[in-house]
Amino acid sequence: MTFQAYIDNIKAKTGMGPAEFKQLATQKGWMAGGKLRADVKAMEVVAWLKAEHALGHGHAMAIVALLKGMKKEGDR
Repeated sequence: MTFQAYIDNIKAKTGMGPAEFKQLATQKGWMAGGKLRADVKAMEVVAWLKAEHALGHGHAMAIVALLKGMKKEGDR
């Protein structure tokens, strides 16, 4: 599965894309300079995404990669 397929599946399941997840992470105080702060642990974000957005581990990690700036929408 391509990274974009993960993003498409997340949008289909939650109705939200990268911008919305970045906004939510910003509201939680997890973002600085447009990226996930270094002191925020990936598993904390994954737990939040699983609990509040019913994402599986792989899909949650895709959002973490977006928040860290490692990937962007449209990546394969």
